[in-house]
This record gives sequence, structure tokens and C-alpha cells, in this order.
Amino acid sequence: MTEPPAAARPGRTERTVGMGAGAKELAAEDVILNIGPQHPSTHGVLRLRLALAGERVEAAEPIIGYMHRGAEKLFEVRDYRQIIVLANRHDWLSAFANELGVVLAVERMLGMEVPVRAVWARTLLAELNRVLSHLMFLGAYPMELGAVTPGLAALRARETLQAVLEEVSGGRLHYMFNRVGGLKEDLPDGWPARTAAAVGEVRRGLPDLERLILDNELFLARTKGIGVLDPETVMQYGVSGPIARASGVDLDLRRDEPYLAYGELPVRVVTRTAGDCHARFEVLLEQVKVSLDLADACLARLRSLPPGPIGQRLPKVLKVPEGHTYAWTENPLGLNGYYLVSRGEKTPWRLKLRSASYSNVQVLREMLPGALVADLVAILGSMFFVVGDIDR
Repeated sequence: MTEPPAAARPGRTERTVGMGAGAKELAAEDVILNIGPQHPSTHGVLRLRLALAGERVEAAEPIIGYMHRGAEKLFEVRDYRQIIVLANRHDWLSAFANELGVVLAVERMLGMEVPVRAVWARTLLAELNRVLSHLMFLGAYPMELGAVTPGLAALRARETLQAVLEEVSGGRLHYMFNRVGGLKEDLPDGWPARTAAAVGEVRRGLPDLERLILDNELFLARTKGIGVLDPETVMQYGVSGPIARASGVDLDLRRDEPYLAYGELPVRVVTRTAGDCHARFEVLLEQVKVSLDLADACLARLRSLPPGPIGQRLPKVLKVPEGHTYAWTENPLGLNGYYLVSRGEKTPWRLKLRSASYSNVQVLREMLPGALVADLVAILGSMFFVVGDIDR
């Protein structure tokens, strides 16, 4: 009996592979490509598992956990003074903002009123920290696409602000300046004037950064229409911060659910509708200008306040009443929340962290399919995440 052709036999396939210039069929198979976890474009130890069809991404899976330190469990065995140092570190570019969420949650549970001077100083320092975080990404992103000069300009501006933050707190990266009930200590003599000068210097340098990169032909070609994220996907995945606002989602807790002194400040929310890499960069740059304006307003208010306390006196052993609360803030990268559960002890019974980068990175599985491999770095860099903020 004649054996049927290979294509007709169960479990068998026939593949014709052409060779040379006259080939009409060339078989291709999906390729699995790992980006990371030690890859310079991933901002840390993030791993992307990509399925490629030719030069296009068919599927993407972010694989996280390489930096996981178990901060949420460590919260449960530290008292309310000690947990600030843990909260400080998950987003190492937003240390002051991270501290803020924890102390706001504890103060709410205690029913504690913070001195007015501390409220305005916290607001000022939060906005300076926001500018520092944004400038890091505004400098790093063009460098990932091959433009070195804008990165140097952004780093120079960061150093100007870094000097005043280091002066007031004693810390360069992890400030540890917030305390339950206020701040660690009062602002140094002459510091507001030096800070106002630093804010003015950074503002004067921003046009140079815009001129160098924003309308550059190569930068436009690499970012316009690339990595588009629609508003529906933003809301489904809980994406927040500059990335969400670049897709037209008009949400900012500083305006919508004011905390600290934001209810008395004119918070302008920057949005775009394109949702692409270029829009995300534009939003970040424009938000720096907004934060500098808010910092100036806070400095003016601080100068008008009479001398007074910068914090509340606390008992030697601080215990929080039984109950629970959720405190969220508008961190530089998006919504940052702490769900605190207390059983009346000196340590939290549970402290759950909702970090901005975690949700923002998950959306890559929706964004990357269909993209060219050559555009991966441009898309990934425009998501503005910190790996410690993902893994916690």
C-alpha cells in the first residue's frame, strides 16, 4: 500500500524551505527573547519575556521579583518610628514622598494635627522631590535613545536642587526627614532664600533642555506614535501618574483629593491625548514647571508664617489606636497608597503598600504586542518606573 504524503499523515507537517534569490517561501518560527534581568534598558532587574515573530513582538510578559525584600512583612516587626526607613526606600527617586504616605496614615489614625509650618514645609519638600525624580527620567530617557547632552543638562539641574535638599535633611538619597507629627527639625537659617535661588536656576535651565530634545528630529522619529497607550487600558490596569495623564486620564490627587497644603494651591494638572512615548515625555517636562511654581508658592507662604513648632512631641513608646485607614498620595510616578491596620500595638498589624510602578509596568503586556524590537527601548524607557517600587 502506498504511504500517504507527509502533509496528510496525522501529527506530521510538511515544510518547504526555499533557498537563494528565487525562494518563494521561507519558514519562520516564533523566537523567545529575554530582555533582562541585567539589561541596561530595564532600569534595574526587570525581566521581559518576549515572543517574537520576525522583528515584531507577539506577546510580552513582565517577570518581576528579582529585588523583592519583603518590606510589607518587615513593617509588621518595626515600630511606627522605624517603618519610615523601610517606606523610604522602595522608590529611591521619591524618598520624601514615600515617607509622607506612612506618616499621614499614622497621623490620621492618631487624630493628630500637624503644625501649619510643618504642613507647608512638607508640601515644599514633596514638590522639590518630585522635580528631582522627573529630572532623572528626563535626562535618562534621551540617553537611552542615544542623546547624551540632554542627560548632562538634566543632571546639572538635579545637582542644584539636590544641594538644598541635602542641606535641610542631611541625606542625599534617603532623606529620613519626615516624622509622625511633622518634620525632624526646623529649616536652617537662610535656607528658604537659597532654595528660591535654586528653583529659579532650574527654571532658567529648562528651555535649554527643551531646545535640545523636545523637537529634535531623531527624538520625534523614535517617540511619535510609538508605544501608544489608550485611556481604557490605563483604567483597567490602574496605571497612574504622568503615564496615565499622557493618555488623557485627568487624575491628580493634589487637585482631586487635596492633602497637605494642596487645597490652598493652584495645582495645574498636565495632560496630553496622544498616549505615546513623546506625550509621556512632554507631560513629565511640563510637570517640572508646575512643581517649580508650587515650590515658589510654598516658599512665599513659609516666609509669611510666624516662627513656631515644626512637629508634635511624641511619647517614648508610640502606639496607634485599633482600626484601619488608607492614605494615598500623588507620588512622582503615580498613586502611592498605604493601607494600615492596627491592633493598638506599637507595630502595625498589617501595612499594605500600593506602589505606582507595579501597576504601570503590568500594562507592558498590552502595549508591546505589535511593536518592533527596535522600539522596545523607547517604549520601556518612557514608562518611568523604579524596580524597587515594583518588587518592594
